[in-house]
Amino acid sequence: MGICAKELRTLVIRPTLKHLNLWSEAAENLLLGTAAQESGLGEHLKIGDHRALGIYQITPRMHRNIWDNFLATQPELASKVRGLASQHEFLNHPHAELATNLSYATAIALMVYLRRGKGLPAYSADDPERLGRYWHNNFHSKPQGTVEEFVIHYNALVRDTANTD
Repeated sequence: MGICAKELRTLVIRPTLKHLNLWSEAAENLLLGTAAQESGLGEHLKIGDHRALGIYQITPRMHRNIWDNFLATQPELASKVRGLASQHEFLNHPHAELATNLSYATAIALMVYLRRGKGLPAYSADDPERLGRYWHNNFHSKPQGTVEEFVIHYNALVRDTANTD
């Protein structure tokens, strides 16, 4: 059993997006759908012998790439993201933050999308097929699943959690 979608939305994703000044209902649902697809909303933080970690299944390589090639060019955003990381643990074990720090992992997952330079989806938020296509085209360099799987996970784990405070 993973994390309650409503609680992940209201206690982690929404506040993180607002902290980064990047909140939208579509971004919120995209990140919930991503967590549903990638880890069953945290049912597993490390799947088998894969290197990816956390509810968004981000690899250490992608994590470094985000910092070295995206956030390095955006110091104000980098400062906000770094502010979400643990003060000491981030310096010793930065990739562990992807599994142990939900706000930080959420910010990095958002950066995975933003690094493409396409911005976030601007369409209506509760359209799992469109969100799934956006995930499929932008989250992994080699998609780990299908749009159809994204829709199934979204409908099973995320739907009906919107518009809650």
